[in-house]
Amino acid sequence: MRFIAILILFLAAACVHRIDIQQGNYVTQDLADKVKVGMTKNEVKALLGTPLLVDAFHSNRWDYYFSNVVGRRGEERAVLSLVFENEKLVSVTGGGRPPGASPARSPSETPRPLPPTAGK
Repeated sequence: MRFIAILILFLAAACVHRIDIQQGNYVTQDLADKVKVGMTKNEVKALLGTPLLVDAFHSNRWDYYFSNVVGRRGEERAVLSLVFENEKLVSVTGGGRPPGASPARSPSETPRPLPPTAGK
């Protein structure tokens, strides 16, 4: 009897829903491609927004970091690092997410249209 209770407990623990956790700046690759060497900090900020990470010791480096943990299926990451000298962009490394990229869904998770409401 004790074995069955423990087995049920483990099976119930395996069914716990894990929420999706999305953090950082959502920068697509087409936006990252628009960033050009020679742009000012204000131009980059107008295009990409405020960077998630600005190192206090290296204020001339901006990091646009994106992370998306989808349930139990793993993590997607994208990092775009920009280096400035004299308020001008001199180096771009990394990249953004592909345009239109979204987490892969299994067929059972595909959103279904709502049924029409009665009386409309």
